[in-house]
Amino acid sequence: MQKKQKQEALGTEETTEVQKKSKQNANAKKKEGKGKDREKVRIIPLGGVDGIGMNITAIESGNDILIVDCGVAFPEDDMLGVDLVIPDFTYLQKNADKIRALVLTHGHEDHIGSVPYFLKKIKADVYGTRLTLGILEGKLAEHGIKNPPLHVVKKGQVLKKGPFEIELINVNHSIPDAVALCINTPVGRIFHTGDFKIDFTPIGNTPIDLGRIAELGRLGVRLLLCDSTNVEREGYTPSESSLTESFDRIFHNEDKRVVIATFSSNVNRIQQILDASEKWGRKVAVTGRSMLNIMKAATALGYVRASEGLIIDLNEMKKYRPNQLTILTTGSQGEPMSALYRMAFGEHNSVSLGPTDLVVLSASAIPGNEKLITKIINELYKRGVQVITESTSDVHVSGHACREELKIMHSLVNADCFMPMHGEYKHLVVHAALAKELGLPDKNITIPEAGRVVELGKNS
Repeated sequence: MQKKQKQEALGTEETTEVQKKSKQNANAKKKEGKGKDREKVRIIPLGGVDGIGMNITAIESGNDILIVDCGVAFPEDDMLGVDLVIPDFTYLQKNADKIRALVLTHGHEDHIGSVPYFLKKIKADVYGTRLTLGILEGKLAEHGIKNPPLHVVKKGQVLKKGPFEIELINVNHSIPDAVALCINTPVGRIFHTGDFKIDFTPIGNTPIDLGRIAELGRLGVRLLLCDSTNVEREGYTPSESSLTESFDRIFHNEDKRVVIATFSSNVNRIQQILDASEKWGRKVAVTGRSMLNIMKAATALGYVRASEGLIIDLNEMKKYRPNQLTILTTGSQGEPMSALYRMAFGEHNSVSLGPTDLVVLSASAIPGNEKLITKIINELYKRGVQVITESTSDVHVSGHACREELKIMHSLVNADCFMPMHGEYKHLVVHAALAKELGLPDKNITIPEAGRVVELGKNS
């Protein structure tokens, strides 16, 4: 009897011990699950997902934040008295001690224009390629920011910042030194294309590094953040070099002065204009503050090359006949008080336009600027000026990928998840539909909104 009771007691102890271990295992699994939940990366677009421009994205892991780009947007018609629109930095200011770096993909205003305002509020190291930082330095000097924490990085270089490893990958755009970013995080790789197109014959640059992008895709990418600007355009974006023949026809003009307006940051286009002018025996005069500043930076860094004597001062133009002159100017978007605007309305100090002038708008209209551009064109016609735009001649190609190029990028990166970036909301929706066409399930596609937090886990 005593033996039986003893066996029963031992059995009860064994059962209790098994229950204890089972409970401990369950608690351990629960803690492990909570740990996995905490091991997430937060992607916070603060701009660039609800309109053209003002691109800025924060990527957060634990107590570390990486910021990609910091641009401006241009005011809309109803923003009277507003010169620029900058992002809301409130969240970043509150978490300034977590910011490990601001990395810039390229030197366009919609990606670097807000950096001076950012640095006035937040101390952070800024990383970018040579031309990007060369352009930025001029902006910071204008804002009186001395000894800014700028760090030059090269394509192919890998930065280690907190838990992030950021690799810079060469892409083509309408400005040299543009890069995509592959960001290795605790939950996997995030591939951020920046602004890009696939151009195998770029001006003064090397073609996009599709080989490295494909290699990263084979290694595994958790999330693709991709430029959406031209998602509604079928086919491929033409190469920058496709404009050479058209420019030859324009600059070979035998009786008119050529006045050509383009984005001041379109350094590749500026080089084409200089080359065509020299080929056809024209001197080049430059006007417009931003054009002069970028020309200075790009020339000093070797991204713009001009033979001695090609570029002259505006005051020297009277020495030459109209067909011996090119005027390179700002104002392709009809901006009030830009150099071209002042010429059109007879308010420029050094340039008066008339029937011996040919004005070329070598740019596409940013959505919302159509009325301003039409206003300038009307005034030019009233002065007897001949006008050429992209709708009447091949004088502009986009710097952004069209649908077929976007398909190539998606296929090479082969990411588990996708979030469209850089565009109006309609562009993001259309790009999400494209990703679905390529086989990505709905649950793996997120359409972002400014300020909305998206969490990325290893499996969710």
